[in-house]
Amino acid sequence: MKVILLDNIKGVGKKDEVINASDGYARNFLFPKNLALEANKENMSKLNAKKNSQKFKKDVEKENAAILADKLEFITLKIKVKAGENGKIFGGVTSKEISEGLKGQYDIDIDKKKIELKDNIKSLGTITVNIKLFEGIIAKLKVSIIAE
Repeated sequence: MKVILLDNIKGVGKKDEVINASDGYARNFLFPKNLALEANKENMSKLNAKKNSQKFKKDVEKENAAILADKLEFITLKIKVKAGENGKIFGGVTSKEISEGLKGQYDIDIDKKKIELKDNIKSLGTITVNIKLFEGIIAKLKVSIIAE
């Protein structure tokens, strides 16, 4: 019997997957626990509509991420910090400060977790930072660290 899974089931399949299950397993376990639906025409058309909707949303997000990546390529974010005489920064510039700087200076909202920093920036100068916007779309942002 073909069924559509409504939830991830270990060893069986993932949510929204169509699988072949034995009649007894489907009727006695999957259906009573609301883990699956019978794969009839109506349920299959609902599943296809749901998948098309998710694909459209993902395509729109990817397109928006590509536009944002192009915009970030031409931006140089300036962050003012307190520094010593030899160019050493007191503390360091974190991804949170870069995120807040983008929000304040350019009104671009990017989650700090998407900004890839191996370690805090601890010296003055211009550094290129990678920002992972979407699967396969990585923007390069120039961050200029200047002393106050």
